[in-house]
Amino acid sequence: MATWSNFNLQNSASPLMEQIIFFHDHTLIILIMITILVGYLMINLFFNKYINRFLLDGQMIELIWTIIPTITLIFIALPSLRLLYLLDELNNPLITLKSIGHQWYWSYEYSDFNDVSFDSYMINYNKSDINNFRLLDVDNRIILPMNNQIRIMVTATDVIHSWTIPSLGVKIDANPGRLNQTNLFINRPGIFFGQCSEICGANHSFMPIMIESISIKN
Repeated sequence: MATWSNFNLQNSASPLMEQIIFFHDHTLIILIMITILVGYLMINLFFNKYINRFLLDGQMIELIWTIIPTITLIFIALPSLRLLYLLDELNNPLITLKSIGHQWYWSYEYSDFNDVSFDSYMINYNKSDINNFRLLDVDNRIILPMNNQIRIMVTATDVIHSWTIPSLGVKIDANPGRLNQTNLFINRPGIFFGQCSEICGANHSFMPIMIESISIKN
C-alpha cells in the first residue's frame, strides 16, 4: 500500500506492474534528456550575441529537428505498444473473479464455484486498532491464489466505477451493461489495497478494494 510521503510508485506485486514501472522509468529518462537539451539551447539563445542579418531559411536544421523528435517518439511508442499487448494477454486462467460495482460498495462472485458471492463494504476506522487502515479496510476481503493466472470480470449496476489496484498494475472501468475483462498474476503473498478511481459520485473514494494473496495450498 502507499505510505506517507512516498513520491514513488508502489512496489510491484505482479509481472505486469514491473513492466509498467520499467516503461515509466524509460520514458522519464527520455523526457529528462529532452528537457536538459532544450533548456541548454534556450539559455544559450538568451546569453549569446550571435546574429545573422541575411538568414532566410535553414532547410538542413529543419530536417534535423523534424527527424530527431520522430526517432525519439518511436523509442517511446514501441515499448508502449508492447506493454499494451502484454496487459491485454490472458493465457489459460486458473480462476475467474467477477467484480460488480454498486453505489457505494463492491460485490464479488467466484464464477468457478457454486453460489460463492459476497458484498465488500468499507469498515469504520478505529484508532485503537493498529491493523485498521483508514478508508482502505473492508469487511470481506478477496482471497486469491498467488503464482497463478487470474481472470477478472468487471461490471457495474448503476454508474461507471473503476476497479483499481496500483501495486498489481490493474485499472479497469466498470460500466453498466458492459462486461470488461483483465488479468492478474500475483507473485508474492500479502494484502493489497485499491479504490474506485472513477468520478462516479460523491462517495466513490469510499469503495476500497482489498485483496489477500495466499498460497494455492491454503
